[in-house]
Amino acid sequence: MAGQELAQLGIGVVVVLLVGFYGGTFLMSTRIGKKDEDADAYMTAGNKVGFGISAASMTATWIWASSMYASATSGYTYGISGPIHYGLWGALMILFIYPFGRRIRKVAPKAHTLAEVMHARHGRSSQLMLAGSNVVGSVISLMSNFIAGGALIALLSPLTFIQGVVIVAGGVLLYTLWSGFRASVLTDFAQVMAMLGAVAVLVPAIFFAAGFPAAFTSGAGNLTEQQGSFFSSDAFLNQGAPYIAAVLAYAIGNQTIAQRLFAVREDLIKPTFITATIGYGAMVIGVGMLGVLALYLGMEPMGDDPNNLVPQMAASFLPPILLAVFFVMIIGALSSTADSDLAALSSIVMADVYGQNVAGKDKANPRTMLLVGRVTMIVATAVAVAFASLQLNILDLLVFVGALWGALVFPVIASFYWDKVTNKAFTVAVIAALVAFLPVRFGLVPLGGGVGIVVDVLAVIGIGVVLGLMAFGFFGLRVAKIVGAVAIVLAAPFAVGALHEYATLSASLLAYAVSTLVCYFMSFRAKESFDFALIEQRTGDFDQDDVAGDVPAVTMTRTN
Repeated sequence: MAGQELAQLGIGVVVVLLVGFYGGTFLMSTRIGKKDEDADAYMTAGNKVGFGISAASMTATWIWASSMYASATSGYTYGISGPIHYGLWGALMILFIYPFGRRIRKVAPKAHTLAEVMHARHGRSSQLMLAGSNVVGSVISLMSNFIAGGALIALLSPLTFIQGVVIVAGGVLLYTLWSGFRASVLTDFAQVMAMLGAVAVLVPAIFFAAGFPAAFTSGAGNLTEQQGSFFSSDAFLNQGAPYIAAVLAYAIGNQTIAQRLFAVREDLIKPTFITATIGYGAMVIGVGMLGVLALYLGMEPMGDDPNNLVPQMAASFLPPILLAVFFVMIIGALSSTADSDLAALSSIVMADVYGQNVAGKDKANPRTMLLVGRVTMIVATAVAVAFASLQLNILDLLVFVGALWGALVFPVIASFYWDKVTNKAFTVAVIAALVAFLPVRFGLVPLGGGVGIVVDVLAVIGIGVVLGLMAFGFFGLRVAKIVGAVAIVLAAPFAVGALHEYATLSASLLAYAVSTLVCYFMSFRAKESFDFALIEQRTGDFDQDDVAGDVPAVTMTRTN
């Protein structure tokens, strides 16, 4: 199986597919173009996006080529439960966003970024800390999608990896640059419909071409005992648990998600997020099972690069016409997230850097903001292309960024509900969590003896924080305290003394625990109480004379 010759698409076919895809998305984006673009519509489409477009855009943004590749890598590495741990928890995290999302929109109905709200709530340091983390996260996300595109094109055509990266980057920039977020959400709808249809056809086709169900009997010997178990502890501790923590952080800290939260009509937040939950879970788990099939077949990833597994399976078992469909599906998946990253980066620089800190909210020039946003997209694309040449492991990147954002989760959520959280508490809590997270995550300190025990104890507290926050969103503070306390008591006997052996998981939980403890103990004695009504007054439209979002209102709300 490892030496099987892979099918390829000719250069002519690849060029036609790429020109057709990116040309089509560009033409779609021109439909909403305006001679005099306004800054608010460029960032949030006027806060009036309807259900159909919103749900599709949220699904397409959460489903990216990297998530498909990473799910397959998880299946190949951890066996039959790997894609479940990747896709199920990722899907549930989308669901857990919406109760927090409703609170955020209630206090800041016209905001553009979460960092902008943190500026209104706390001040500059908290804002720049959240904005800076989002810049790092979005550039890494953009880079990983370009890596996925380059690997796909190099594997399925005579073109090289770098050529593939440049083509994908140029195509995404082409249709996103002029209309920004509005172009992103409009093209997402077509992309996610095509992806869902393609997955429904392609995954079963690959399974049956590979000899399903007989392959799962004949290839059982290729699996270890843990890989063959649906309740694998290795899969949970190395993939499932770290991903629960990482994706909760993605949900709260990621500007691509926040941007859609601020764009959707406020009354449609709940159905939008529930629909995206179902769509994400079905697609990502389905594609991830290709990694499980590759494991049963004894297939080795080309070049020892797990990013190649999904396209390798397609090239091994699909006929040319379906291989072309697969090619377009992956290009659509990575493009839908890459354009979201560009839109997120542009809004951060427009609203948080220029709008709040350079010009000031009342003096910001919307035309200058648009120029800043477009220049940001160009620079971000160039930087991501440069870093994509490193070809880093996508799954490691995703878990690392999510864990890094874990330091922000409690301070951000608490800032929307608790009037005692101070700017100093927010800032110190995040810095302290990062100082604790980085040495543990990268093995810079020995974790034997007492240090290991301290890490384990804090990580157990982190378990309580994560589960407590999940419960808080739906059931309130009292239930959250009970869930968190019970989780700590139940986990402690098993975790203390052993959890530090799983660096990714323990570092992620450590970030949650440290940021929570520091933020709480620095805030609970605060004498002043914050008036949340001030947030709405301090955030809002930059185009005061325009009706922001008047163009997408025709196209986007009609789907509801």
